[in-house]
Amino acid sequence: MTSLFRILGPAVCAGLLLSGCSFLRPASVPLATDWDRASCSAKADTLLVFLPGAYSTIDEFVREGFVQEVRQRRLAADIVMADAHMAYYNNRTVIDRLEADVLLPARAAGYRAIWLVGISVGGFGALIHEEQMPGGVTGIVALAPYLGQAELTGQIARAGGLAAWQAPTGPLPSEQVETRLWRWLQAQAKLPAAAGTPALYLAYGTEDRFAASHRLLAAALPPQHVFTTPGGHDWAPWRRLWQQALAVLPLPGCP
Repeated sequence: MTSLFRILGPAVCAGLLLSGCSFLRPASVPLATDWDRASCSAKADTLLVFLPGAYSTIDEFVREGFVQEVRQRRLAADIVMADAHMAYYNNRTVIDRLEADVLLPARAAGYRAIWLVGISVGGFGALIHEEQMPGGVTGIVALAPYLGQAELTGQIARAGGLAAWQAPTGPLPSEQVETRLWRWLQAQAKLPAAAGTPALYLAYGTEDRFAASHRLLAAALPPQHVFTTPGGHDWAPWRRLWQQALAVLPLPGCP
């Protein structure tokens, strides 16, 4: 995967990030994580992996109530907040670090169900991870995900939507990560749920700056896998969307 900044371009970068594009924290190895374990189960077998937005920090998942919502609903799921910030996208290591530092150890620890929950660029990261390393997670909840530049999503819209779009065939260069993602999304939408594909849920604010691309994907997903709420690209609608998602996700409850 090439530099995300080169993929997005400065205009999209400015629209995507909650802060300016000039600041990057260092991409430490291993990927930093923070855990919140279910208190109602001696050994939970379900793990939620939270992936933050562009310049968000993982403590915001606590501050904005995402962890609390899980605990109030008495779900028997552990939570790990992975600090996959923009530097990992910029140096092309986000997929490898997520796999090596979070998912492989989680599988080795015995988690049988692993869900990626990504906000904005974190949703993008969750999706491209599954596109490049398929079959590694149970499901993905993409909240207001970045899905590609307007030129590409406009082409898909003009073609009549994702189902009608003629995706390029054959191998694609690694730098065409967004085209590869949409081609993968098209293929996923055509597969039955029993085919072993990860469950994909999409949630977005109806006034989100990326809502046009969200609607393209939403049209190809089962209606019960799509959540919307009034609002833009910010925490208030994301909290409401997370509440909607938790109400229907197939997560185990506490005994």
